[in-house]
Amino acid sequence: MYHATSGGLELLFENQKHLELDLGDSAMTMGQLIDHIKRNHLKEKEEMFVSGASVRPGIIVLVNDTDWELLETTNYKLEDKDSVAFISTLHGG
Repeated sequence: MYHATSGGLELLFENQKHLELDLGDSAMTMGQLIDHIKRNHLKEKEEMFVSGASVRPGIIVLVNDTDWELLETTNYKLEDKDSVAFISTLHGG
């Protein structure tokens, strides 16, 4: 079970701030999680969330409150009960 939070991105996910994802027993990388979220939960404006196989610039990704850049970004292997937060730094002024 993984927990994903969409800090500031909830409009792309039908106003859902939290997703609880039970993706079976297989280990999943962050890249695979991003692809799963894009294919199964993203409701509009894909370009506001993803860029290629990763998140777009301007989105901070935290895994258990740790910046994913310290954890191998898209190659990080998620563990059961990991909490992932996607936080948009882009906003109107």
